[in-house]
Formats: sequence, structure tokens, C-alpha cells
Amino acid sequence: MKKAARTVKNHLWGILNAVVTKVTNATAESLNSNIRKIKRAACAFRNKDRFNNAIYLQIGGLSLYPGTAPANHTDH
Repeated sequence: MKKAARTVKNHLWGILNAVVTKVTNATAESLNSNIRKIKRAACAFRNKDRFNNAIYLQIGGLSLYPGTAPANHTDH
């Protein structure tokens, strides 16, 4: 119990900030999960550049068809 109280005390401002702003790391976790899927699907890349290119291609929202909007494009 003392260890839990110390942890809350040491991280109180971060806890309060997360509660008040309602900000989470869900976006970062989702991105990380997608990168892990790409890594598993490819099994092995010849070098880091090819791995980076696969990430950009899958997650970057790049449209390979001329005249089309990116996948994450929204009209305002």
C-alpha cells in the first residue's frame, strides 16, 4: 500500500493532467501496433530503408492513384 501511495504521489501532476485534459497515448499505441504488423508480415527486410519505406507506404496515407485524395483526408 505504501508503494502504491508513493507512486501516486510521485506521479500526481501527470495523473491530474491526464484526467483534466483527457489525453491518452492511444494514438501512439495504435501506430506502434500497425508498425509491428508490418514487421511481422514482411518477416525480413534487406535493410532499414526498405522497412521504413513499407511503414511510410502503409501508414502514411499515400495515395498511389493520380488525382485522388490521401486516405486520411477530411473535408472541412
